[in-house]
Amino acid sequence: MNEKVKAYELFVKQCATLMEEDMIANMANLSAAINEFLNGINWVGFYIMRNGELVLGPFQGKPACVRIKIGDGVCGRAVEKKKTLVVPNVHEFPGHIACDSNTNSEIVVPIEREDDIIGVLDIDSTELNRFDEIDAKYLKRITNLIK
Repeated sequence: MNEKVKAYELFVKQCATLMEEDMIANMANLSAAINEFLNGINWVGFYIMRNGELVLGPFQGKPACVRIKIGDGVCGRAVEKKKTLVVPNVHEFPGHIACDSNTNSEIVVPIEREDDIIGVLDIDSTELNRFDEIDAKYLKRITNLIK
């Protein structure tokens, strides 16, 4: 087991101890925890599905877009495709929504409950190719903790 996997295994356990019966509080704590855990990121947060669009939820970082339509940007596309999207270079992603011009890569993980997507976890980095399949796997496990 490599060091990154070991670190994530412990981190998932730590995140599980933060969970309460309040989705917004859980998202707030998770955004803070992920911000401390991951190196090389410049924004981490959640968008919540409301009335057929993504609405900004708890986050760490600079101010962000408040509403994202399904299919727009990386977040909207992840919801549309119902899958995690790892984008090595956002400048090559058609329709990327640039809230921070310093962002170079991004990962978006849909949060699913009973076959419905209730939101997404969105993480940006100033580094190219910052995220990989290990990040995708463990961040999905973390979003599955949200009640």
